[in-house]
Amino acid sequence: MSENTTEVLVGGAVLAVAVGFLIYAGQLTGLAKSTDGYEMSASFRSADGIDLGTDVRMAGVKVGRVTSLELDPETYRARAVFTVRDGIELPDDSAVAISSEGLLGGNFVELLPGGSPFFYGPGDQIEFTQGSVSLISLLLKFVAGSDEAEKTE
Repeated sequence: MSENTTEVLVGGAVLAVAVGFLIYAGQLTGLAKSTDGYEMSASFRSADGIDLGTDVRMAGVKVGRVTSLELDPETYRARAVFTVRDGIELPDDSAVAISSEGLLGGNFVELLPGGSPFFYGPGDQIEFTQGSVSLISLLLKFVAGSDEAEKTE
């Protein structure tokens, strides 16, 4: 009887650790709903490189996460919904951009605060946006530009 009890206890412990890991992984990737902020949205021409759980940063400091990303069927633009930490008020002339951490790094959503004395509220949409820039298209333009410069000389 003691051998069965030991097996049940070890199995329960393994199951508890697995459930704890799944909860931790869900919070880490942003799949779990966070209640420590308010939601805002923005519409981008191109949202390459961002997905659910992508960091939202202001001045390099993480202030939220992307909670939803979908295509708007009327405008054919990517609509991103993200959270902003409570206590951070965003002026209503602020902008949002998709920025890169570097050549090999990932992308993140960057909030660029304006100077207006009026602020966005929960659920508002930020109008001033800048979508992601494709490194491959920039390289192709550079290569094509250098070919054009050589042909004119």
